Amino acid sequence: MSIESEHYSILAVDDEEPIRRLLQKELASDRRTIMTAADAAGALTMIRDHWFDVVIMDLRLPDVHDLDLLIKIKDSVPHIEVVMITGHGDIDSAVQAMKLGACDFIRKPFNLEQLDLVVEKAHQRVRLSRENRILRHASGEAQEQVQFIGNSKAVAELKFLINKVAPARIPVLIMGDSGVGKDVVARLIHQRSACAGSPLIIKNCASLQKELARSELFGHMKGSFTGANESREGLMSFAHDSTLFLDEIGELPLEVQASLLRVLETQTFRRVGEKEERKVNIRFLFATNRSLAEEVEQARFNEAFYHRINAFTLRIPPLRERKEDLPLLVNYFLTRLSPDNTPYRITDRAMDCILRYSWPGNVRELRNVIERSIILAENNIITERCLPRELVSAAEVGQAALTLESVEKNHILKILHFFDGNRQKTAETLGVSRKTLYRKLAQYALE
Repeated sequence: MSIESEHYSILAVDDEEPIRRLLQKELASDRRTIMTAADAAGALTMIRDHWFDVVIMDLRLPDVHDLDLLIKIKDSVPHIEVVMITGHGDIDSAVQAMKLGACDFIRKPFNLEQLDLVVEKAHQRVRLSRENRILRHASGEAQEQVQFIGNSKAVAELKFLINKVAPARIPVLIMGDSGVGKDVVARLIHQRSACAGSPLIIKNCASLQKELARSELFGHMKGSFTGANESREGLMSFAHDSTLFLDEIGELPLEVQASLLRVLETQTFRRVGEKEERKVNIRFLFATNRSLAEEVEQARFNEAFYHRINAFTLRIPPLRERKEDLPLLVNYFLTRLSPDNTPYRITDRAMDCILRYSWPGNVRELRNVIERSIILAENNIITERCLPRELVSAAEVGQAALTLESVEKNHILKILHFFDGNRQKTAETLGVSRKTLYRKLAQYALE
């Protein structure tokens, strides 16, 4: 979404009702929402309950001394740009206001066209500053169109659920082993949601320092703890009107889970050291490779928080459960990872090794293997020699085990048919006890 087309909100603060009405009428447009307050107390209440980008504020208000309101606004909500309205005798104070963080000032009686330009400039500053901060937390692939590769029944069901839940606002818990593509599912949900025009904000909870987790998520006020030399925004502010994806949510400290639960329930949060709560509009996505139900039983995860994020769960099957998708994935990575779009081909024997391997690292491991194989390929052909030795060996062992199992099953079936289903004679001929025979029959579903 471009700066020129984005909708934003303005708060006009002035103790004179005619000026408030004038500002509300003249500055309003399809892109702007104008709200007003008559004094500092009303302004602070409005800022607490609503999200504003620009504040237009009279320098002199009846219930505040000098520039105290400006200081409070810039300290509590750093992202807001403030435009001061001043009288002829207030120029020195206006200059001081600029030093304290005001972005501009307009003299009374003001020109509405000039004020309109100043407000638009202030909004652009807000947006660009916010985008720069967001980029530090947004995924580099957040805006890239992604796809979940596969035509298996399990993947078809997963895609169906993604399409259904994406437009909804409820939290989604994405579960699956490491490397199955939980981040891909999160991106798909975001791209098919109402938040698609804004960057997807991603944070891996395993990377959060326990002591600073609350600050990084919610932000903090200056002086709220040792080292807090200035007020800072947290991920909640960056994710406003967008999607926040918290990966490895099982790693989030217990004491922070309760605070996050409150955000989910009320869409409000409080920065560390801050008294007032602030409103946000965030779509939450969570992911884990743990069993959170077991974590709750072991008192390692907040039960109320678990039930709240478990409102809609997506389970991504491991690669070993959808091996029919392997040829598609191999071709996808061969195309995507190929340098200069050079076409690569994989031999039947190499593909057979890939199909027989169990892929404990899932899609992430497969990608790494294909990337390595492209480097080792000769004449753009990937043979089994290009595959990691442990992969080929594991596939050979798996093939041997499958062959032995198949031979045993067929042999038992032949002897059983030869004796017309007589299990006593079958067991004697095979040289095993009847108990062992019954176990084998059950194992191979031959009963």
